[in-house]
Amino acid sequence: MNLDNILSITGKPGLYQLKSKAKSGFVVESLLDNKTSIVGISHNVSVLKDISIYTYSQEMPLKEVFKKIATKESNGPAINHKGSKKELESYFNEVLPDYDEDRVYASDIKKVLQWYNLLQGNDLLGSLEEE
Repeated sequence: MNLDNILSITGKPGLYQLKSKAKSGFVVESLLDNKTSIVGISHNVSVLKDISIYTYSQEMPLKEVFKKIATKESNGPAINHKGSKKELESYFNEVLPDYDEDRVYASDIKKVLQWYNLLQGNDLLGSLEEE
């Protein structure tokens, strides 16, 4: 999997795979329901490759966090992102013990776990090691 082609779009649920660029924006496919749509250039789009998690020593790329979760779960799914704040923080502390608790919020942890489970459920995590 190449995180260059996986997008998070503000205001839209889940993750999207970039299919192609269009005049007015991007053609994307939802990883939730496999529907194709066009996203205008006015939308706030984040590429997963560019996202990092704050730790006390450095910023850790999301890809590395996904690898740590995959190792902990033997490449299986992570806990449900709808768990309680305490459960999520405890789980994330096991995965990434030095994450900056003042700068990484429960909502960020929810997104990371939801994204991991979406990618894992769509069989897109297998090639993280190959990149």
